[in-house]
Amino acid sequence: MLRRLTLAFAIAATLPAWATDAAPGAVSNLLDVYRDAVAHDAELAAAQADYLARREALPQARAALLPNLSAGARLSDSHSRIDSPAASRSRSALVYQASLSQPLFRAERWFALQAAAALGEQAALEFSAAQQALILRSAEAYFAVLRSQDNLAASRAEEAALQRQLEQARERFAVGLADNTDRLDAQAAFDGAQADRLGTERQLADALQALYSLTERDHAHLAGIRHDLPILAPSPADAQSWVDTAVRQNLDLQASQFAVGAAEEQLRQRKAGHAPTLDAVADYQRGDNDGIGFVNSGQSGLPRYSGPAEQSSIGLQLNIPLYSGGLTQAQVREGQQRLLQREHQRERLRRQVVQDTRNLHRAIHTDVAQIAARRQGILSSRSALEATELGYQLGSRNAVDVINAQRQLYARVRDYNNARYDYILDTLRLKRTAGTLSPADLQALTGFLDSGYDPQRDFLPADLASGPDTARQ
Repeated sequence: MLRRLTLAFAIAATLPAWATDAAPGAVSNLLDVYRDAVAHDAELAAAQADYLARREALPQARAALLPNLSAGARLSDSHSRIDSPAASRSRSALVYQASLSQPLFRAERWFALQAAAALGEQAALEFSAAQQALILRSAEAYFAVLRSQDNLAASRAEEAALQRQLEQARERFAVGLADNTDRLDAQAAFDGAQADRLGTERQLADALQALYSLTERDHAHLAGIRHDLPILAPSPADAQSWVDTAVRQNLDLQASQFAVGAAEEQLRQRKAGHAPTLDAVADYQRGDNDGIGFVNSGQSGLPRYSGPAEQSSIGLQLNIPLYSGGLTQAQVREGQQRLLQREHQRERLRRQVVQDTRNLHRAIHTDVAQIAARRQGILSSRSALEATELGYQLGSRNAVDVINAQRQLYARVRDYNNARYDYILDTLRLKRTAGTLSPADLQALTGFLDSGYDPQRDFLPADLASGPDTARQ
């Protein structure tokens, strides 16, 4: 059987020795989450059961080409009566029997064996694909929580800043330095920020629930991703190189190739329904003579015998199919269409893999550029806010200008953090599509996790967190 990844029950061996059960309340990292997902994910468990069931098709098909030996016994009571002269007879017969059959020429069974072997390879590859999918799902669930935590921290900081703006507007209105419009605008902005914060809290709760569903364990404290994570374009930079790798190594695409091979063998199996069959057969029986069909009435000069008897035979059995009502031809036509179906499915999947690979390769390049642009956008928005606040104090700007500048700044903060998480997940998705994703990729990311990460303090890197209202709240 082909093995691209270790089986689920051996995945844990790929994790470092320090990936052990965490104590309640301890900080969990990405490998902790992945290990719990391997142990508790229902989807992977179902995929494993499906694989273990489907691989039994091979020994079942092989059994049809091996000798078949059976033994049994038969006990019967018989009663005979004649009218003239009047007589009757009752008798009990006990017969032991054994039979042996060895297929010598069974073309349809041979092709069924080849089809079962291909289906077994397909099952192994699909199970490996399920394991790769679990790696990606673990990362998606983990970083969904971190994304929500950072966005919530930004929303709380924005709400606090707008609350201070509201308080300032009220004070200025009370002493006659501002009109009621500024106060109402500040109140509306604060109310909107409060509503956004509530929505972000729900998103975090949803992300934590999804993580629990995956791992069957609460992970209240997660290590955050450090801001010094290298943001690099995919290597090799050429998209065609990734496409070539994906076409060769994508596990779903490889599985579809074996599905086509199985359909070809199944078509040959159905065409072999026209072929003759040849078996070697042997039978042995021992019991009462009439129980095995050897009735000796004493005719032809033979003495009457009613005791035990033996009967054995060995020979060849040839069967030539002539007509089965069109069944074989109908099965051949069905097999031809199934083969066409598998070929079209393989081509559709190949095109999808090529499209996904190119799109993800392009997305990562965009993510890299966006992260740099988002960082600069935060700096620019922070400078714009400082200038707007100064203008507001001097009377050249109004409260709405300050509010808009503050909201724009925090929007840039959220965009920056979202771009970072998009980059991480797009990189993993590209490797998944190319068929190269493994637990080692999660281990590499774990090296950039910080167990002391506090979203309320660290949702921005230190060099971007200075300045009005962007300081760690």
